[in-house]
Amino acid sequence: MDWLTIGSAILVAFMLVMLLPHARRMLKEGREGTFSDWVGVLIPLGAVVLFVIFLMALV
Repeated sequence: MDWLTIGSAILVAFMLVMLLPHARRMLKEGREGTFSDWVGVLIPLGAVVLFVIFLMALV
C-alpha cells in the first residue's frame, strides 16, 4: 500500500464523517415525495437503463 492509497482512504473517511450528520438531518427534515415525483424520476432512469442495454447489445 502506497501513500496515495492511504491519503485517499483518510480523505474518504473524513468526507463521510463530515457528510453523514448533514445527510441524516436532510432525511429527517425533508419533504415526502409524491407519486408524480417518483414517476418523474423513474421514467428518465428507465430510459437510461434501456439505452445502456441497447448499447451493450450492439457490442
